[in-house]
Amino acid sequence: MDVQPTRMELIKLRRRIAMAKKGHALLKMKRDGLIMEFRTILEDAKKVIDEMVQRYREAQEKLALAMAADGVIAVKSIALSVEKSPTFTLKRKNIMGVVVPVIKREVVRKSLAERNYGIIGTSARVDEAVEAYEALIDAILEVAEIETTLKKLIDEIERTKRRVNALEFKVIPEMEEAARYITFKLEEMDRENIIRLKKIKSKKEQAEA
Repeated sequence: MDVQPTRMELIKLRRRIAMAKKGHALLKMKRDGLIMEFRTILEDAKKVIDEMVQRYREAQEKLALAMAADGVIAVKSIALSVEKSPTFTLKRKNIMGVVVPVIKREVVRKSLAERNYGIIGTSARVDEAVEAYEALIDAILEVAEIETTLKKLIDEIERTKRRVNALEFKVIPEMEEAARYITFKLEEMDRENIIRLKKIKSKKEQAEA
């Protein structure tokens, strides 16, 4: 073993072991906290995704009814009249040391007066389809935010688990083995010194006699 069997080295090693164990305990707390946070957000994600799927089904149904009522060409021309894309800004928040995105978006859903197509020449079916797709876009953006958060949390959980395992199964055991080796060597040297001193004492007594 490539360590110097000295008392100073043993003291340094024991300090490093104590620090490693403290770091290991903190990392385990962080890992467990991240997992709890992940599970909480995952429950929210399930609800958000279910809502998005429901919004999608409603939008598809209302679109089919609108095309049946007003015709495919009329519905397509209304779709092309929408010039403004959804606008949003990305901000960040910190979850236990993990920076995750927060999508600050303008609500896509608009009133009839705010839409760019003429409402007089369209049926209520078209208005309902447009409203359903606006709600769907809002739901999609919400899902995108929560899925990105979950992915970042998973990545951080995996990184933290690797560090915990490295400390628990490699770093700390290797340092403890080195400390045991140094302790054994020091005790061996102490025994040799005692034997040597006894021999010197015995020779001295014989000489004096």
